[in-house]
Amino acid sequence: MVVSSQPQHLFADVLARVRAVCAAELGAGVDLSRVVVEPPKDSSHGDMATNAAMVLAKEAKAKPRDLAEQIAARLRGDDLIASADVAGPGFINLTLKPSAWSDALRSVLRDGDAYGRSAMGAAEKVNVEYVSANPTGPMHVGHCRGAVFGDALASLLVVAGYDVAREYYINDAGAQVDVLARSAFLRYREALGEEIGAIPDGLYPGDYLKPVGLALAAEYGGALNQMPEERWLPIARAKAIAMMMEEIKGDLAALNISQDVFFSERSLIDGATDQVAATIEFLRAKGDVYEGRLQPPKGAPVEDYEDREQTLFRATAYGDDVDRPLKKSDGGYTYFASDIAYHKSKFDRGFHNLVDVWGADHGGYVKRVEAAIKAVTSGKATLDVKIVQLVRLLRSGEPVKMSKRSGDFVTLREVVDEVGKDAVRFMML
Repeated sequence: MVVSSQPQHLFADVLARVRAVCAAELGAGVDLSRVVVEPPKDSSHGDMATNAAMVLAKEAKAKPRDLAEQIAARLRGDDLIASADVAGPGFINLTLKPSAWSDALRSVLRDGDAYGRSAMGAAEKVNVEYVSANPTGPMHVGHCRGAVFGDALASLLVVAGYDVAREYYINDAGAQVDVLARSAFLRYREALGEEIGAIPDGLYPGDYLKPVGLALAAEYGGALNQMPEERWLPIARAKAIAMMMEEIKGDLAALNISQDVFFSERSLIDGATDQVAATIEFLRAKGDVYEGRLQPPKGAPVEDYEDREQTLFRATAYGDDVDRPLKKSDGGYTYFASDIAYHKSKFDRGFHNLVDVWGADHGGYVKRVEAAIKAVTSGKATLDVKIVQLVRLLRSGEPVKMSKRSGDFVTLREVVDEVGKDAVRFMML
């Protein structure tokens, strides 16, 4: 067998050889896409294992173990493979010759940072959205895994030849940022010398908002105190969000993470065009939005169920379990409606490959967003949602709760400063 002179990842090289043997054994028309090569669960079984015979047996009209013996016999003649042993119902365990490892090491040393790079992605555009923590305070350690995983995934895609945009979705619309604004306004009054007492329930009590109060006092003096809430609230909100985002960017930089795009949720509705309304009308014209009443949920209650006539997205036409509300009873948009418009904006910006990194608490949200993307892109875009477990931090053996609302959390920066960014990134991955 001819060995490519170009450096290749060793697993990719072996996979190519296994697939070539299968094609020679079964014919060029056989579907080899399910054939994989991976480390065996027990390292004593060899260096690598392949499922080739297991996934091709039906197509070959042979018993998996018999087919495995045929494939293994051919692989034993490969100049990279020392042994090929059939195990169990038809797995093939492979042991490589020592020269395979020394040659791979030489490639690593020779190519340095270029090792493993490829043009596989052909400069195709990919949007990877990760972190996207609410801008209501500094990043706490609970956000850490999604940040590191998303950044590492984006880097791998770059190395594989894709044109990657790293994106952060700023949730700067909705009730939580109005709570942030009221909390910052309280700190503004404190900065002016007023005795504010205990922070009322429902507001953010953390000291991290004191600098926001000081900045508002320095810029506006006592003028905000003379305004009604409808005037001072957007001012306080904008200042608080801007300062929180600067802090979040600093927290991410401490982990050696930087993103290319920071997309504002509020921009969807505050720009020259209400993009959420436009998206709803776009879907309505396709027959995917209608006015109707949802059936009461069976079993466990559904969080967004309301027994009323309402604007609904026909999500069931695209694989979801139920149709989904787009407007709340007060006429405002649901979070889902904004998410549809946001993902449509990614498609409109030229991205057909979308990757979202979400926390495990959002797992139930996947099907409806996948349905929405099929609808707004007519199936031209794909969404790949990566679910990562949140981080659990223990102090003296007891879990530490992570709540910005209570002010009781450990910041990401504290952990990075204590153990170093490389240790944090390694642990999260």
